[in-house]
Amino acid sequence: MNALTDHPPVALITGAARRVGATIARRLHAEGYQVIVHYGRSSTEAEALVDTLNQQRDDSAQALQADVRDTTALQQLASAAQARWGRLDLLVNNASTFYPTPLGELTESGFDDLIGTNLKAPLFLTQAAAPTLRASGGCVINIVDIHAQRPKRGFTAYCAAKAGLDMITRGLAVELAPAIRVNGIAPGAILPPPDFDGPPEDWEQAAAAPVPLGRTGQAEEIAGLVLWLAGPAAAYVTGQIIAVDGGKSQA
Repeated sequence: MNALTDHPPVALITGAARRVGATIARRLHAEGYQVIVHYGRSSTEAEALVDTLNQQRDDSAQALQADVRDTTALQQLASAAQARWGRLDLLVNNASTFYPTPLGELTESGFDDLIGTNLKAPLFLTQAAAPTLRASGGCVINIVDIHAQRPKRGFTAYCAAKAGLDMITRGLAVELAPAIRVNGIAPGAILPPPDFDGPPEDWEQAAAAPVPLGRTGQAEEIAGLVLWLAGPAAAYVTGQIIAVDGGKSQA
């Protein structure tokens, strides 16, 4: 999995208190990782997840808070993550904000927020964590989006941020080679948006309609790909953005 084998590997997952991030944390933990659950505001969910993981395996998880839009906080997060178990093997840049900003309603603060969480934070956190990842022969996995390449009406600022993350992934794969591999995952329709307040089946039916495989995805499918990309089977894979979208980006 990495250059050092005398200690369980350590993963830092941003935005891991809820939704896909929490599923990634649980899957990595189940496969033997020590996990650092980063959160921004979801302290109750983060602490509950960490308590559950530590009950399953003592001293195997920790929650760390940081505002990912603050570069100083990102440096502190990277330092705290490294200090916890003395190493870092995997960084999963998952934290994100997602909401519409139709032209005419876009504000500078909204633009800064979307760029800050989806583009700036992964770049600066990777920079902060790179020395520790290099020492362990670790890797970085960025959660991108199929809308980095396929515009979503009314979400131009978000799509632009994810398009930037796509290029950051490719660029850092070259810049950090050969010590650190950098890849990305571009999910399609996996979960309803956080602000969706209708019946889940209504969202699933609408979201699945344009998907060639005829269904929405599962958070576990993203977590499984994270695990594969971080493992030895993907040792010769870097600079790739892999869509998990049931073929929607090809339709």
